[in-house]
Amino acid sequence: MKTLHPHKPLAALLATALLAAAPLANAATDVRYGDPSFGSMVVDGAVARPLGLGATVVGTAIWIVTLPFSALGGNVGEAADRLIVDPARFTFVRPLGEL
Repeated sequence: MKTLHPHKPLAALLATALLAAAPLANAATDVRYGDPSFGSMVVDGAVARPLGLGATVVGTAIWIVTLPFSALGGNVGEAADRLIVDPARFTFVRPLGEL
């Protein structure tokens, strides 16, 4: 009987967080439509921000692993923007409750 490797569930969780946070990061805009509701603040603080943090951590790890290839292709800055800066901006810069 096979045993589950202890890092596989963590890797699956981080991959899921990255995939779930990517559309949210792309949907974030600077347009404000009024005051955010209590519910949107709760969802943002309890779900979206932790997923954004996970996406930032996973994106950083992916960027480090792919850094030699990005350097050869001449797009280190673009890769850093997409994998690290965008999720970090989504997580730490935008106002709470504005999804």
